[in-house]
Amino acid sequence: MLTKEEKTAIMKEYGRKEGDTGSAEVQIALLTADINKLNDHFKAHPKDHHGNRGLLKKIGRRRDMLRYLKNEDLDRYTALVDKLGLRR
Repeated sequence: MLTKEEKTAIMKEYGRKEGDTGSAEVQIALLTADINKLNDHFKAHPKDHHGNRGLLKKIGRRRDMLRYLKNEDLDRYTALVDKLGLRR
């Protein structure tokens, strides 16, 4: 789980305006940070199969958000993918 300070830092960095918590960019950035933390957890605990389901759900949610952003605004999508370092 991300701490409150980490979440607020991500919201400030990726938000479109002050106090932005719900835009697609912020949600994708939060999911990406959470996924990265979970990947580190699974390197230390490879037999945590129940936690793996949560990881897969987060990955699917991020994929859907990225698809939505790509259909809505391609420029914002490419900028976010480059900034986050995703392979898309």
